[in-house]
Amino acid sequence: MYQPEPLYKLLDWIDTSKFEWTRLAEIPNPNIISLLEKNPDKIDWFYLSKNPCAISLMEINQDKINWRRLTENPNPNAISLLEKNIDKLDQHCWRSLSKNPNAISLLEKNIDKIDWGILSENPNAIHLLEKNQDKICWFGLSKNSNPNTIPLLEKNQNIISLYWLSQNPNSDAMNLLEKNQDKLDKSCWYFISHNPYIFELDLKKMKKQMVDIYLEELMKVALHPKRISAWLDAGFEDF
Repeated sequence: MYQPEPLYKLLDWIDTSKFEWTRLAEIPNPNIISLLEKNPDKIDWFYLSKNPCAISLMEINQDKINWRRLTENPNPNAISLLEKNIDKLDQHCWRSLSKNPNAISLLEKNIDKIDWGILSENPNAIHLLEKNQDKICWFGLSKNSNPNTIPLLEKNQNIISLYWLSQNPNSDAMNLLEKNQDKLDKSCWYFISHNPYIFELDLKKMKKQMVDIYLEELMKVALHPKRISAWLDAGFEDF
C-alpha cells in the first residue's frame, strides 16, 4: 500500500519576519528549502550553493549559483551540475573539487586541473594517486583515512609524515606507527593519546572471564541442593 510522505508546515506562532534569512540558506533541511522556494528574494545564494538539499532549486537558478561553494557541496548530484558548467570553474573550484570525495569521475576527466596536494587527502582518490605517485603530497596521504593508503605508506616510510599519520583515523595506521616508535616526538604522542585505536581487545582476560562465568554456572547446576539430595538418596553419602 502506498504511504504518502509526511507534509510539514510552520508552527502557527512562528514569525518568519524574525528569521535570519541569510544563514537560513545553509541549513540542510528540506522543509527550509521549501520555505526558501516561497521566498526567493530572501535567498542568500552564497550559502545555498553548498546546501546538499538545494540541488533542485539551483538547477532552475543556475545564474545565481556560487560555483566555488557548489564544488564543496557534499551532495553527489552537485557533480552533474558542475560537469555541465566546466567553463565556470576556476582554480579555486578545482582545489575544492580535489578534496571532494564525490568528484573523482570529474577529476579523472580533467587530470591537468587537479590539485595533487589536496587530492592526496581525498579518501576516494587512491587509485589516481597510485598511478601518479610522483605527484603525491606525502603529508596529505599520511592523514588520508582510506585503509588502502597504508600499503602505499608502508612502501615509502622514509618520506611519510609521522605527525600526520598519528592523526590518521584509520586503525591500520597504528601498525605503521608501531614500526616507527623511535621516530615519534612529543607532538605525535599527543595525537596518539587521543586515538581510540590505542586499545585492543584483551583476549586473554576475556577468555579467563568466560571460563570463570561458565565454571560458576556449572557449579550452580552441578551442586544444586536438589541434585545433592538426589545423590544422597542414591547412596553417594561419601560425596
